[in-house]
Amino acid sequence: MDSRNSINPINPMNSSSSIRAMKQVFEDLLVALKEACLEVYGDRLISLCVFGSVASGTMRPDSDIDILLVCESLPRGRMARVREFETVDRICESSLEQAVQQGVRTIFSPHIKTPDEVLKGSPVFLDMTDTVRVLFDREDFFARYIETLKERLSNLGARKVRFGGGYYWILKPDLKPGEEICL
Repeated sequence: MDSRNSINPINPMNSSSSIRAMKQVFEDLLVALKEACLEVYGDRLISLCVFGSVASGTMRPDSDIDILLVCESLPRGRMARVREFETVDRICESSLEQAVQQGVRTIFSPHIKTPDEVLKGSPVFLDMTDTVRVLFDREDFFARYIETLKERLSNLGARKVRFGGGYYWILKPDLKPGEEICL
């Protein structure tokens, strides 16, 4: 058997060496992702962030890589933005294939927004107040945004409540009927 073509999967058991190996595979993918985004989006790239299990270090070998990509001059519509991001996927194809050889089957799951869209807010940003890894952030755009959001949530008394295997947010515990919450 040719060892170059054999798959050497990461042991799914929780041994510390297999967890370290898996995390290193994800780290290598993040390096490739950043390089590809810089190549594809160039000066339009404002922020590149990772959130979810990869950002928190709780990923599994089949976890996707949740990405926030903030760029100027994006095409209109989600599908047009996804088509543009497909170039990033193509550039990272060999890195993703190498990850499979090391037992990690993942994909990039991008949320692609303009700076104005970020400033309008999104529920996805709530979870980023706890855990986000900023890979690129021109002039600290997203870092400043997330700090402002954290302050707003704190002023509202917002909190994240564990429920079953997940959680939900109480944005304003003393909310009165008809009152609007502005984040």
